[in-house]
Amino acid sequence: MTASNNLRAGNLGVIVTASLAGLLFGFDTVVISGVTESVGNVFGLAKGGFWYGFAVASALVGTLIGALIAGVPGDRYGSRDTLKIVGFMYVVSAVGCAVCWNVESFYVFRFIGGLAIGASSVLAPVYISEIAPADRRGALTGLFQFNIVFGILLAFVSNALVQQASGGEDLWRLKLGIAAVPAVLFAILMHTIPQSPRWLMMRGRVDEARDSLERVGVRDTGAMLEELRRGADEARQHSALRLFSAANRRPIVLAILIALFNQLSGINGILYYLNDTLRAAGIEGMSNAWQSVAIGAANFIATLIALRVIDRVGRRKLLLIGSVGTAVSLAAAAAIFMTGQGGQYFSAVLIVFIAFFAFSQGAVIWVYLAEIFPTPVRSRGQALGSATHWAMAAVVAQIYPMLSATSLAVPFAIFSACMVLQFFVVLAIFPETRGVELESMDKALARKTNT
Repeated sequence: MTASNNLRAGNLGVIVTASLAGLLFGFDTVVISGVTESVGNVFGLAKGGFWYGFAVASALVGTLIGALIAGVPGDRYGSRDTLKIVGFMYVVSAVGCAVCWNVESFYVFRFIGGLAIGASSVLAPVYISEIAPADRRGALTGLFQFNIVFGILLAFVSNALVQQASGGEDLWRLKLGIAAVPAVLFAILMHTIPQSPRWLMMRGRVDEARDSLERVGVRDTGAMLEELRRGADEARQHSALRLFSAANRRPIVLAILIALFNQLSGINGILYYLNDTLRAAGIEGMSNAWQSVAIGAANFIATLIALRVIDRVGRRKLLLIGSVGTAVSLAAAAAIFMTGQGGQYFSAVLIVFIAFFAFSQGAVIWVYLAEIFPTPVRSRGQALGSATHWAMAAVVAQIYPMLSATSLAVPFAIFSACMVLQFFVVLAIFPETRGVELESMDKALARKTNT
């Protein structure tokens, strides 16, 4: 039995616990969609104006910074211990947004939540990828994405239930404050899982690495320790390796491209302003809220399917399939707003778009980013990809209401064109990484793209 197969029987609970960072990520990211109009009214923010967009983008500024800096404490203290602090930040953000006293304090607490989201997007996938076996790494790292979409679904359901129970009363503070409940649970659970055995071995803490392997269910710890020791020795030889070096040019390009295209699909702009977008299509009130739930459910189901096939079909094929599906559905949405016809089908078009996105780049991005960089720079590489993702998310969130002020056909047409471009970029330069051991990834990236 190989070391990889040993890990297959490991403690799934450890990976599930770490992936719960994704649930907070998804919930905190999308819960704002149910309160954008209320926050704008309470604080006097003109709809379509800069500060209206900044009510959403303020969190994304924090997310960008969190993604950029998370790799440093992640490398120094380990992903697990850094995620403990991240859980506390989620709690502070949720409670602060619920009790904010002016728009400036609202921006600050959303910024703190953004820091936590950005750090989660770096640290949790790295931790999981270092625990998971190569032949199941896609599905297990994909649990992070599963929890993101589950968090998104919970946020939509939570917003709808609060709105339904309020009897018309504006309870936007409650919608935001509810996020503190899963945040407290996550902060507690992070104290129950071990440090990454790969991280421990890199620091020469062999006995602790052995204990960590036993806690995740590895039977033949000797074989696995030897494998980790070889990887650690090689990593130490390159410990001074800079991220921005000729050796890392290929993974850097791939990380930036997959992150850029993920957001150029328009996914976050659409989700952040989902209620506003549905309202523009003529869907109002409780119908609006429950349509959001239906879209969140489609996201959830498509992600489940993707995680079942990502290690069989591969990352590259999923990206190609998603490029076609998202391009067509976004073009259909643009046509609806351009012609003023077919508004009754808009929700169905959005559901198709969300399903294709979740099945492809939604499921692939965090897996791919956690795979493609060598061990000495993995956290920094993940941070680069994540920061690129969130920088573009901030841009999209800021300009989406401005672009759509005249007609929503404009942003949807732009997003569709970007997905057409993504198809040809993936076809030309993206390699397949499924089933490749992390220690051998550089060789896989050096090969030509394959199907």
